[in-house]
Amino acid sequence: MQEQLKIALIQSDLVWENPKENRKIFKEKIENLPENINLIILPEMFSTGFTMNAKDVAEPMDGKTVEWMKKRAAKTNAAIVGSLIISENEKFYNRLLFVEPSGDIKYYDKRHTFTLAGEDKVFSAGTKKVIIDYKGWKICPLICYDLRFPVWARNSENYDVLIYVANWPKPRILAWDTLLEARAIENMCYCVGVNRVGIDEAQNEYSGNSAVYDVLGNAISSIKPNKEHVEVVTLERNHIAFYRNKLKFLEDKDAFILL
Repeated sequence: MQEQLKIALIQSDLVWENPKENRKIFKEKIENLPENINLIILPEMFSTGFTMNAKDVAEPMDGKTVEWMKKRAAKTNAAIVGSLIISENEKFYNRLLFVEPSGDIKYYDKRHTFTLAGEDKVFSAGTKKVIIDYKGWKICPLICYDLRFPVWARNSENYDVLIYVANWPKPRILAWDTLLEARAIENMCYCVGVNRVGIDEAQNEYSGNSAVYDVLGNAISSIKPNKEHVEVVTLERNHIAFYRNKLKFLEDKDAFILL
């Protein structure tokens, strides 16, 4: 069990539907990270941008971007997290991959597809919440629109860290800021959000606003909006244990099961 978890948030612009160029860009950013990082977090659909043109850019689980993630994880000795478009069994998924240095891969398929952009017409929705045990930390990975649905994120598993990767547009960024903080408070966990910046092919503008919140909802990161930014933040297990033991709010949660 590791008492600290050092995470790197990479807030970046994305090249539209160009996995090769995006892999190159993120490779350079990752190579410039300090040593001893445990977890590297990339935005949603980091290899393509938030495109609905899945048939032209989707990759299989043994494709180039997944292999690239495995290679980067092994070289940095850090797990790498980000979502990309995966083709599997004649379906498309907005799939978050958690790739460990060993090459082991765990994944989560986005549960709440974004109907406003027609994501529900192209991508199959996931059905399973995933809790990942990494270095003794329990991590719940979710994707963008999932942030609006607190029941899905509800901390029934006593997880330590909630991660959202996103392409969340600037006009609705207040909701992003507010809900990330709320998820940290209500689940008594660290909440991490990594969003992109720039303007995509559909002229959607993204301001980033990537952030890390502690158990009490305090921002413990200082990532600048509207620009590419890389920040390293250290999460402390003692912080979680202290406040959960002192306040015990999670013990009073309502008991119910999602069907």
